[in-house]
Amino acid sequence: MVIEEAPEGADLDLGLLGVVAVPEVILEEEDKVEVDLEEVKGRSLTVHELLSRKRHGQSSGSASLSEDEEDLESEDESTDEEEEALPTVRSYSALMQSLIVDSAPQPKRRKLDHPQKSEITEKDVESSSERSDKLVDDAEEAEEEEGPETATDGLLQDDEDEPGDASDPFEAHFANPEDNVLSKRLKGLNANQWTTQKIALPKVGKAVLGIPTTTSDAKIPITSAKVSGPSDLKLKQKLAGVISKQNPVFNDLEKYIATHIFNYQDILYCERKPSNSEKLRCLACLHAVNHVFKTRDRVIKNNARLTKEENGDLEVRDQGFTRPKVLMILPTRESCCRMINTINSLCEPEQQENRKRFDDSYVENGEKFSEDKPEDFRELFSGNDDDMFRLGLKFTRKTVKYFSQFYNSDIILASPLGLRMALEGKEDKKGDYDFLSSIEMVIVDQADALLMQNWEHVEYIFEHLNLQPKEAHGCDFSRVRSWYLDNNAKYFRQVIAFTAFNTPELNTLFYNQSNNWTGRVKINDTYLGTIQELGLKVKQTFSRLDSPSFSTDPDSRFAYFTSAIIPSLTRRFKDSAGTVIFIPSYLDFVRVRNYLATSDSTSTLSFGSISEYTSVPEVARARSHFFTGRHSVLLYTERAHHFRRYQIRGIKKVIMYGLPDNPIFYKEIVAGYLGRSLQEGKLAPGEGSVRVIFSKWDILKLERIAGTERVGKMIREKGDTFDFL
Repeated sequence: MVIEEAPEGADLDLGLLGVVAVPEVILEEEDKVEVDLEEVKGRSLTVHELLSRKRHGQSSGSASLSEDEEDLESEDESTDEEEEALPTVRSYSALMQSLIVDSAPQPKRRKLDHPQKSEITEKDVESSSERSDKLVDDAEEAEEEEGPETATDGLLQDDEDEPGDASDPFEAHFANPEDNVLSKRLKGLNANQWTTQKIALPKVGKAVLGIPTTTSDAKIPITSAKVSGPSDLKLKQKLAGVISKQNPVFNDLEKYIATHIFNYQDILYCERKPSNSEKLRCLACLHAVNHVFKTRDRVIKNNARLTKEENGDLEVRDQGFTRPKVLMILPTRESCCRMINTINSLCEPEQQENRKRFDDSYVENGEKFSEDKPEDFRELFSGNDDDMFRLGLKFTRKTVKYFSQFYNSDIILASPLGLRMALEGKEDKKGDYDFLSSIEMVIVDQADALLMQNWEHVEYIFEHLNLQPKEAHGCDFSRVRSWYLDNNAKYFRQVIAFTAFNTPELNTLFYNQSNNWTGRVKINDTYLGTIQELGLKVKQTFSRLDSPSFSTDPDSRFAYFTSAIIPSLTRRFKDSAGTVIFIPSYLDFVRVRNYLATSDSTSTLSFGSISEYTSVPEVARARSHFFTGRHSVLLYTERAHHFRRYQIRGIKKVIMYGLPDNPIFYKEIVAGYLGRSLQEGKLAPGEGSVRVIFSKWDILKLERIAGTERVGKMIREKGDTFDFL
C-alpha cells in the first residue's frame, strides 16, 4: 500500500515579510515510513582506521538509506561494467594501507561480464504485490560496497577537455577560483552585503541580479549576456553533440536561463508553465549531467596521474567528502520519470541497469483525467502522482544505474517527504545526512507544487545540506578541495528553482539559502492581472483591511470578516444563497467553520464545507446540499481546489477570505463557477458578485491578480475599497 502524504493541515496566511509558519503534518505512528538506518560503529575519521574497518559483503553507510527490499540481482547479473577501480595513490596513507592490506577483510568486487544488450530477469524487479507493500523505493540491498569518490567508474573521457581552461565556468567556480575575488565575495556573504541590479529581459520578464560585495568594493557592473545556443556552452564532447542535434538554437527564454545556470549562479525563475517546462527541464538536466561528468572525469584523470607519479608528492584537490553532487527535489514520481527520461535522452546510455524495476515503480501509463481538467493540473497529477520517493542514479561509461546506494550515486532524485524520512530516521535508528555533505547543485522543479505539500520538509532538507560529515565514508582527505575542509561548501553550491509563481516562502528560502559566491538572479514577469482575463462581466470588490503586523494578520482578517462580511450574509438571508467562501489557509478555515457553527449571530445561516481532508462522500454531500439550496454557504479551501479542482455548481456569489497564491485559481473560481451558473440559468446577467479581502502582506498575490500597475495604488492609497468590472 502506497501512502500519500496528506497536504499539510494548517498554515498561517503568508505575507510579504518572508516570515513563514507552516506547521508540519502530523502522521499517525502506523503511517510513518520506517527507514532502515544502519548504525555505523566506527567513529575515527583517520584514513588508517577507515581502511582497516572495511567489512566484507556489507555497505558501510549507504545501506542506511535502504528499506527491507529483496536483493534484485546476483553478483554476476550486474551490468555496472566499470565498477572495478583502477589503483590509486594516496600519498600520505599508502604506507598504512600496505601494512594492513593482508589483515583487513577484502571488499567484494564484482566482475561484470554480460552481452552487449542488457537482459533483465525476473529477479531484477519486485512483483507488484511485493512493491505495493513498500512506502518508498530506496537503494537496492544487493551487496554493494560503499565506494569512495576516488572510485573509477570509467565515465566518458574527452581528451579535448583541458582541466586548466580558465574560460570554463566549472574551472572558475569550483576547481580554480581566483583567490582575490573569492576572498572578497566570501566577506560580502558573511556580512550579507549584495550589489543588485534590475534589468528588463525582452520577451522573458524582469530580473534582479545580485553579487556579494564588501564595503571597500566599488560598484560592480552586472550584465546579463546571452548565449545563442549549445555551441556557446562549455559542455562535454558527447553532450555537446547530442544537444546540438536536439536543440541547435536557443529561444529567448533559454538564452537568459542558460547564461545564469551554466555560469553557476543561483536562479529563481518564477514563470514556469506547462508550455516551457520541457525546455527548462532540458537545460537543468544538461547542466547537471555535464557537471557530474566533468567532476567524475577529473577524478579519473587524476587517479591515472597519481598512479604514474613515482615519488607520491603530487597533490590534487578534486573532490568533496562524498560522491553525490546533484540533488533534484521533485513533487511526484511522474516528475521524476520526466527528469530521468530527459537525462537519458542527453546521455544516450547503452544500458540501463534496474530500468524494469524503475518502470514498474515509477511509470504509470494511461490517462487519468479528462480534457476538462486544466493543463497545469494534468501536468502535475498525470501518471504516478505518489509524493513519497527517493532514488539514487549512478553513471558509468556505458551504463546508467537506478536505485544505486546514495553514497555511490552521482544524482539523487527525491520528494521532500521521501528524503526527509531518510534524513530523520526512526525510533532506535539514527538519521543520516552525510550523503548531502558534498551536494554542489540543487534543482527544485515545480516548487509551487511543493508548497501545497509540506514546505517545511523542503526547508529541513536545505538546513542539512553541506554539513560536515560525521563519518569518513571512504573519503581520501588528501584529495578533498580546501573549501570543503574550511566548511565553505555552501558558498559554492548552486540552487536552481523553477516555480509557476513567487511566494513569501520561496523568497525566504531563496534569499536565506542562496549563498553562492558567483551571485544570484530572480526572474519574474510583469502582470496585466487575472481580473482582465475573466471574459465575464462581474463586479469585483477588493477590500483592504488594516493589518499592523504580519504576525497579527490572521486576527485582523478574522475580525474584519466577522464585522464586515458576516452581517451582510445574515441580514439578507435570501441573498446569501449560493455563496462560496474561498479560504486559502486551513487554520483560517477551521476558525471560520467553528464560528459559523457556534456563534449566535450565524444560527440562521446553513453552511457546508470542503477542505483537503474532507472525505469523498462528505464532499459529494456538501456539493449536493449547496446546489439544491439546502446549504446557502459553502466553505472551500485552496488546497482542496489544488488537489481536486471540483466543478462546484450553483454559485451566485464569491467571497475570498484571502487571495489564492495561484492566480489560475482566481480565474477558475470567478469566471468558471459564476460563468457556469450563468449558462445554467442559475444566475441572471448582471447579477453575481465577488468580494475579496486583502492586506498589505498579500502584495505578491495581489500583483498577479490585480496587475503590476494597480498593486502599488491598492496597497498605498487612502481608500480601502476598489471596484472592478
